Amino acid sequence: MAKYLVIVESPAKAKTINKFLGSNYTVVASNGHVRDLPKSQMGIDIEHDFEPKYITIRGKGDILAMLRKEVKKADKVYLATDPDREGEAISWHLANALKLDDKATNRITFNEITKAAVKGSIKQARKINMGLVDAQQARRILDRMVGYSISPLLWAKVKRGLSAGRVQSVALRIICDREREIDSFIPEEYWSLDVLLNVEGDTKVLTAKYAGDIHGNKEIHSKEELDVIINNLEDAEYKVKDIKIGERTKKAPLPFTTSTLQQEASKQLNFSTQKTMRLAQQLYEGVDIEGEGTVGLITYLRTDSTRISEEADANAKKYIAKTYGEDYVALEMKNGQNGKKIQDAHEAIRPTYLTLSPVKVKESLSRDQFRLYQLIWNRFLASRMREAVYETTSVKISAGDYLFSVSASKVKFEGYMSVYRQEDDKVEKNILSKKLTKDSRLTFESYEEKQHFTQPPAHFTEASLVKTLEELGIGRPSTYAPTITTIIARRYVAKENKNLYVTELGEIVNKIMVDSFSSLVNVDFTANLEYLLDNIEEGTINYKTVIRNFYPDLKEAVDKAEKELEEIKIEDEVSDVVCELCGRNMVIKYGPHGKFLACPGFPECRNTKTYFEKIGVQCPRCGRDIVIRKTQKGRKYYGCENNPECDFMTWQRPSDKKCPECGDVLLYKGNKLVCRNEQCGYVESAKTEEN
Repeated sequence: MAKYLVIVESPAKAKTINKFLGSNYTVVASNGHVRDLPKSQMGIDIEHDFEPKYITIRGKGDILAMLRKEVKKADKVYLATDPDREGEAISWHLANALKLDDKATNRITFNEITKAAVKGSIKQARKINMGLVDAQQARRILDRMVGYSISPLLWAKVKRGLSAGRVQSVALRIICDREREIDSFIPEEYWSLDVLLNVEGDTKVLTAKYAGDIHGNKEIHSKEELDVIINNLEDAEYKVKDIKIGERTKKAPLPFTTSTLQQEASKQLNFSTQKTMRLAQQLYEGVDIEGEGTVGLITYLRTDSTRISEEADANAKKYIAKTYGEDYVALEMKNGQNGKKIQDAHEAIRPTYLTLSPVKVKESLSRDQFRLYQLIWNRFLASRMREAVYETTSVKISAGDYLFSVSASKVKFEGYMSVYRQEDDKVEKNILSKKLTKDSRLTFESYEEKQHFTQPPAHFTEASLVKTLEELGIGRPSTYAPTITTIIARRYVAKENKNLYVTELGEIVNKIMVDSFSSLVNVDFTANLEYLLDNIEEGTINYKTVIRNFYPDLKEAVDKAEKELEEIKIEDEVSDVVCELCGRNMVIKYGPHGKFLACPGFPECRNTKTYFEKIGVQCPRCGRDIVIRKTQKGRKYYGCENNPECDFMTWQRPSDKKCPECGDVLLYKGNKLVCRNEQCGYVESAKTEEN
């Protein structure tokens, strides 16, 4: 009997696949990559057409020895690594490291780890796709050239151990740009006006919102404008001008892509992108389910396609018809592709077996595995269901020269919402009385007036950053989580209560990158590189051509930056703080958390202290100096040096000026000085040198 060897990446995947194949198959795991570029050097021979120098990864010698033994026993070898660029590259490296004959190399891929998919893939074994391999090689080489060329400059300018990445530097810039928008945002005042009315014959009070005047002016900018409107309404008669009853439908959501899964898991489950991908990998590779054995519960997790196979669509519709009724089945198959470039090799993320509902497998999963599986299962089922239908009522009420409006809606048919609800799917509670007609008599009861201020753009969260990166065409499904994880791990960005904030270190690194390597951190340039990688995958561009065109510009920018840095002698700034151990004046240095004080007598004297930088402004409460402080995770703020006795703090840099109207502190916001008291709203221009 012939002997067959199947090589996968992980032991969990090997265990799941093994139960589908007969005794003449042996399934083993390579535990990921076996070869890579060396860590100690760039590993790219620039003189010889950018040839990569691959070496065996440290610690993988024993695994390769085991694999070589298994290869010798086998009549045929199947490489069954993941169905994407990275998986194709792992198979290529395995084929090279194990010296597999190119003609005898059998590459198999499957989007889901099921018996039918695995056995079907063996029948459709193919050669290694060098388009996929070269796209991964190009990404790896480009990233390596950027990192190993620019990181030493950051070490010289700031501190050792920093790194610059091709995609992570762009992500950092996007976050920094948003921080600047927020810091320079000037709130604008506006008011809302609601009128409470009694409807004749009804005990329920009707709340109508101000909708503007007959000239089309809808905004109320100040209390003075509000008072004018209220005065003009003093003797006004409130009449129902129009009532419209209609229907509104809300389409079912599309099944998950990698990006949308990361976003929804962040919003609904409070998972980081890294955690979401780790759990999804476990669900894909296989989990021990009681009574079923090891089962791969979801399809492949790295995809930007919303396509679903005809078989999966048909199975879902049968399940929906049986469980919820025919009325809930979607009328047509929704795949939702648009004109942008989609890597459509895989389906969307969906459960492999709809019959394994979350309730059935709950006892076999960890709490977090269950929550993520339930999210994926519900979303897929909802995507195959009929849209939700709302009954809407819109009422216009006239009062003199002014209009007020009331709108309400109620769910007429739940459709997909019987399975899955998003944040904006909340059922509206404002249900109008059936007694309200065009002839209803309305009597005034009271006003509800509120002051508001426009809000700055929101800080990025992991979910909103992933969405932005996807919209801008930066990165691919496999890169979102590692990119965000890296900039947090490097302490360029701090994560607090879901929000991402730039740290002092992040600001410094971003400034160097923008000043010296502006093209590298250009959004359009990075998105275009992703487009070129897609073309390499399709075989329309040679990967060496992309690298040849990229390197000269990188080298020119690095050489220029090196010359500029040579002209700057970087010395430690001497402080006025005296080391109590040896009497020397301590110096300001950079560490992983930003600036700190260190004794210049190192290594004889190892004394260090926390450094608080004074900004030359006195605390408005106690008169002591305002200093730059940081939260535990590295976010910068301004507080009194006498903390905790004095608890004054502000996120914006305070000036030494007081507000002429209320006496509070004026804060810098872009090129303006703004009163710290939002209720005051005083604004004046700030001198450039002060800012």
